[in-house]
Amino acid sequence: MPNIKLTSDEMQYIAIFESITGATTRDCVYDEHMNRLIFLVKPGEVGIAVGKNGAKIRQLRKLFGKNIEVVEYAETPEKLIANCLFPARVLSVRITKTADGRKIAIVTVDPAHKGIAIGREGRNISKARILAKRYFDIDTVIIA
Repeated sequence: MPNIKLTSDEMQYIAIFESITGATTRDCVYDEHMNRLIFLVKPGEVGIAVGKNGAKIRQLRKLFGKNIEVVEYAETPEKLIANCLFPARVLSVRITKTADGRKIAIVTVDPAHKGIAIGREGRNISKARILAKRYFDIDTVIIA
């Protein structure tokens, strides 16, 4: 796992998130561009974090005044990227290197799910890019 530094604000967000949801949080990223907090939770704990009908997320959204997104952590870049794009049906994720040494992830999704994978205003694909860069030093994520 990369050496990730959390700001004191992010640590406070994690403490509050965990106390409200009961989910184990691995990371919190504040995405200023989309005014959202992305919480990375332990595998299998997304349901706990979201709560019945999204009740806990709504409570946190009111409390923080920001959009809240929850992603299940994964050890591999392929699985983490697929988790970021959920509920889109990801068929494959290929990590390749460009001639200049940059790492890119090429994601193939079910054609009917392309819009879901990108998300409104590109929010899902941008979430995948943020987390892929942060954890696996992948420069960009492209939906093929």
